[in-house]
Amino acid sequence: MKKELFKGTLSLIKFQFRQQRIKLFLWLFGLILVTLSVAASYPSIYKTEADKQGFALTMDNPAMTAMLGPGYELEDYLDSVGAIFAQEMLLFTIIAVIIMNILLVSKSTRSDEEDGRIELVRSLSIGRLAYVSAAMTVVLTVNFILTIAIGAGLALLNVEGMGPESSFLYGSILGATGLMFGGLSMLFAQLSETSRGTTMFSFGILIVAYLIRAIGDVSNETISFISPLGWSVRTNVFIEDHWWPVVVNLITAIAIILIALYLQAIRDLGSGLIPARKGRYDATRILQTPLGFAWRLTRTNIISWGIGIFLLGASFGAILGDLETYYGDMELIQEFLKDAPGYTMTEQFVALLLAIMSLFSVVPAVMTVLKLKGEETKNRTEILYSRALSRGEMLGSYAALSIAVTVLMQILLVIGLWSASLSVMEEPLSFSTTLESALVYLPAMWAVVGLAILLLGLVPKVASFVWLYVVFCFVVLYLGGILDFPDWVNQLSVFFHIPQIPVEDMDVPSLAVLSGLAVCIVVIGFIGYRKRDLAG
Repeated sequence: MKKELFKGTLSLIKFQFRQQRIKLFLWLFGLILVTLSVAASYPSIYKTEADKQGFALTMDNPAMTAMLGPGYELEDYLDSVGAIFAQEMLLFTIIAVIIMNILLVSKSTRSDEEDGRIELVRSLSIGRLAYVSAAMTVVLTVNFILTIAIGAGLALLNVEGMGPESSFLYGSILGATGLMFGGLSMLFAQLSETSRGTTMFSFGILIVAYLIRAIGDVSNETISFISPLGWSVRTNVFIEDHWWPVVVNLITAIAIILIALYLQAIRDLGSGLIPARKGRYDATRILQTPLGFAWRLTRTNIISWGIGIFLLGASFGAILGDLETYYGDMELIQEFLKDAPGYTMTEQFVALLLAIMSLFSVVPAVMTVLKLKGEETKNRTEILYSRALSRGEMLGSYAALSIAVTVLMQILLVIGLWSASLSVMEEPLSFSTTLESALVYLPAMWAVVGLAILLLGLVPKVASFVWLYVVFCFVVLYLGGILDFPDWVNQLSVFFHIPQIPVEDMDVPSLAVLSGLAVCIVVIGFIGYRKRDLAG
C-alpha cells in the first residue's frame, strides 16, 4: 500500500486518544483494579488444602467446565493458588477485555463514519487509511498497557504460584485475545453499513466462540480449537505456561487487520460491503407511533439481551443440583451468603444470584433510555419534533419501553434458571417463589432507569455516568460481604434495600419508598427534558 494512504496517522492517534481518554482510563482502571484486588484476596480465601480440594471437586462438574473452561489437575490446585485464580478469572476477564475492544473499535471506526466525522477529517490532507490505522493503533496501545500493567501487578503481588513469567503470560493472553477481537470488529466495520451491525456481528462471533468452546471443553477438545476462546484458555498459565495461544492470537489479529485495511481501501465511504436490506416503502402503523418507533430502534438490542439473560440463567440453573455437595464447606461461598438458618444453601445461593443477575437485567433497560440521547446527539430528534409530537410523548415512549424491558428480562431470567434446574435437582425450585424473588427487584431497577432519565433530562452530557452507579451497585452486592463495606456505603445502592426472598421477609415499605423515589426522579427528568435545549 502506498505511503500516502497513511498520511496524518500520527495526528489522528493523538486526536483519538484525547477523544476517548476518559473511556480508556475507566476501562483500564477497572480491569486492572478488579484483577489485582481479586488476585490479592485469593490466599486468604483458599487458606487450607480442604478449600482447594473443594474447588477441584467443583471443576469435575461438566456445567462448571462449560462455564469456566477445562480444569487443571488436582495437584496443580493444591500447589498453586494461581491455578485456582486463573481457572475462575481468566475466561471472564478475557471476555471483559474483548467487550472493551469491540466497543472501542466500533466507536472509532463505523460509528464515527456514521456520524460524518471521518468524512470531515478526510476533507483535509489525510490518507484514506489514516483514521482506521489510528484507531487500531490506539487499541493496540491500550491492550499493551493492559498486558504490562496486569503482568507486572500480578508479579509484584508475590502470590503463591504467580511467578513473573506466568504473570506476564496471564496479561499477554488478555491483550492478545482482545486485539484479535478488535481486529474482527474492524473487519466487520467494513462489511456493515452501521455501527449497530458492527457490534452485532462482533458480539455474535463472541457468543458463538463461547458456545463452541463450552461444547468442546465438555465433549471433544478438538472442537474447542475452532474457537479463539478455546485457544486462550489453554495457556495452562501458572502451571506449564504455554505461550502458543498468545502467538496464534497475534498472528490471527495481524492477518485480520490487514484484510480489514485492504477492504477499507477499496470500499466507498459510508457504505458497507454487505448491502443493507431494503426496508418497506411505507412505515407500518405501529412504526408511526412513538412507542413503535422506539421499539424499532432498540429491538435488536433488547432481543439479544433477552437471549443472553435466558442462557445465563439456564447456565446457573444447570449447576444447582450439586451446589450443596461442592460448596457446602467453602469459606468463600459462606462469605457471600447471608446467615439464614432454616434455609438450604441452594435457596440462599439463588436469592443472591437473582440479586446480582438483576443488575445485568437492568443494563438493556438503561441502554433503551440512553438510545434517545444518542438520537438527539445525532440531530435526529429534531426531525421528529418538527411534527405533531411532544418531547414528553417521545421520552415517555422510551421510559415505558425500558420499564417493560426490566419486567421481561426478569421473567426470562427465571424461566431459564427454573427450567434448567428441573433436570438436575431432586426437589426443583418453586417457580412462583423464584419469580417473586426476581420481580421484587423491579423497584430498584426502576430507580436506576429513573436515574438515567433524570440525567438525560437535566445534564445529558453526563447521562452515561449512570453506568458508574450500576458498577457501584454490582461491587456492593458482589463484594460487599467479603470487603466488609461500611453500612453507609451499602445504603447508597438501591439494590441493598431489596429483601432477598425467600431468605428474608418481604419489606413492603422499602419497596414502596424505592418505587416512589423512581417516580419522583422520573418526573424531574421529564420536566428537565421538556424545558432544556436539544443537544447537537
